[in-house]
Amino acid sequence: MANPNLMNQKQIIDVVKFRWLWLSISAILLIPCIAAIIYLMATQANHAPVKLGIDFTGGTILQYAVKGDVTVDNIGKIRDDMTSAGFTTPIVQNINNAGVDNAAKNGIKNIISVKTGFIDDKTGETVNKITEIVASSVNSPELVQTTSVGPSLGSELLKNSIVALLLAFLGIVVYISLRFKADYAIITLLSLVHDALFVIGVFAIMSIFFNVYVDALFITAVLTVVGFSVHDTIVVFDRVRENSRFLAKKYTFNEIVNASVNQTLARSLNTSITTLLTLGALYFFGGSTTKEFIFAMILGIAVGTYSSIFFASVLLAWDKEIRDKKAAKKATV
Repeated sequence: MANPNLMNQKQIIDVVKFRWLWLSISAILLIPCIAAIIYLMATQANHAPVKLGIDFTGGTILQYAVKGDVTVDNIGKIRDDMTSAGFTTPIVQNINNAGVDNAAKNGIKNIISVKTGFIDDKTGETVNKITEIVASSVNSPELVQTTSVGPSLGSELLKNSIVALLLAFLGIVVYISLRFKADYAIITLLSLVHDALFVIGVFAIMSIFFNVYVDALFITAVLTVVGFSVHDTIVVFDRVRENSRFLAKKYTFNEIVNASVNQTLARSLNTSITTLLTLGALYFFGGSTTKEFIFAMILGIAVGTYSSIFFASVLLAWDKEIRDKKAAKKATV
């Protein structure tokens, strides 16, 4: 039940009054992301909004443990030598040694990751050739891991991932429509698109400037972010609905929205900060193989908290204002 003294409590922030500020911040966040997504979709052969890893396109990753130092020139030479040897667009990176058991004990300082097209090599000739190329640039590389995904399996995984995302959005819209109203569902969907675009867009920018590729864990991160964001938005909307039921006769809808946001503000921030602290620990002290997944989660949780407070609530108040004006105009005709 709504608190009758809610409006007398101190309002920490006025979200409706500064609606253009919050919408401008959203525009500043999203415009570069959308531009990067459009650029990649226009320039990539598969028209994907990000650069897809071997999980989706098929390919092979070979990881070499190196006890000595590895320079940028070493990585560049390996890449150039592989291209000259006929390997199409090889991706060569120097990553830390966190992904290898007892790395420090064995004196391993670096891991060289080589990504290339799918290697269907029963004799091992192709892998040996790549090993020779790596050995020509660094001392005594040791092949510690090989991962391969077939092209057909990668394509099927990509289709299933897209279907999973669409079904998640559809299920959320249906649930919000039944739990609240259709306009609440539309605004929730816009908020989710806002969050998903930001996360995908940041990775699109990273793909362009830092050659970052996404894998199946990225889809998991996006789905998790969508779930977290809709949960946070529902909490705010539930307060708005409950307060409107008891306070609508005395106060405007904008005042009720402001009060509802402030009522749930501490809960939203505490939940998000606790989650971000945990993710931060995982990012800085966890393995290198999950860093991009954790980073996507951090981005999503942060922007999801922002959107539920400053984006979804503002759109809800604005939508009600527009509908009231239309209703008043019809009444005067």
